[in-house]
Amino acid sequence: MPTVTRLFAFTSLLLSGAIFGFFYAWICSTMWGLDGLDPRIAIAAMQAMNGSVRNIVFAPAFFATPFVLILTAGLVWRKPLRRSAVLFGAAGLTYLIGGMILTIAVNVPMNQALGQVTIPDDLTMAQQIWDDYSPKWQRYNVLRTVFSGIALMLTGGGIYLLGVGSDQSKRRSAGFPDQNHGA
Repeated sequence: MPTVTRLFAFTSLLLSGAIFGFFYAWICSTMWGLDGLDPRIAIAAMQAMNGSVRNIVFAPAFFATPFVLILTAGLVWRKPLRRSAVLFGAAGLTYLIGGMILTIAVNVPMNQALGQVTIPDDLTMAQQIWDDYSPKWQRYNVLRTVFSGIALMLTGGGIYLLGVGSDQSKRRSAGFPDQNHGA
């Protein structure tokens, strides 16, 4: 298998893992931590995090992942690697729809709306703002995390099949029968 194909396969894994981990961290620590704070502090913290996330470190994992996965699928689309290509392609589409588009359509507008909020001095008003925001945002974050996790698993499967397909090609070229089809 060409080195560029291997490079794209492992870049696909790295990017898929990075974006899954980013979304997952919000589930298991960040939002629970914010929910336990005074809502005025939680709102301010979320506004600050949303303002800082648009950066050069985050952008490749968020924006490049589906396209690198789909490009990887194209690079490996040949026998005996078609099953691997299908998994990479499925991973790209899964993240594109369930991760990136979902985020752009739901979480980003919610973040922008929260960013426009002037934090009230009144604790009850602040709690209402946070209660209107956090549970809904978290539901959609769980959804995009699940889709990103599926994309990561599909990527791992694609890499696994690259090795299996490569092993079978080497065995056939050496005169050994295909392991999946007997002698």
